[in-house]
Amino acid sequence: MTTVGSEFVCTSITSGGDGADTSANVQAYLPENTHIKFFNSQRGYVRCGLTSTTCKTDYLVLSNVTTPSGTISKRASFVVEDGRPGIQQV
Repeated sequence: MTTVGSEFVCTSITSGGDGADTSANVQAYLPENTHIKFFNSQRGYVRCGLTSTTCKTDYLVLSNVTTPSGTISKRASFVVEDGRPGIQQV
């Protein structure tokens, strides 16, 4: 299969409780869906940085959103490079 594009998707920062890093259901279907490179359902957002040759994406997640004491951390980072199809985890 030829890669023609990359898509970055995340949860919204405030929907449906604190979320979770993963689940048994997700772990069961990931091996059959090799196009999915990363899964996390914690609440947060995606930060993108663009240059003329790269797109770097950081997944930032909150420890919790149901209390005011939540902290933010970088869960994963990926880069898409000019001339190299697909995403690479960094």
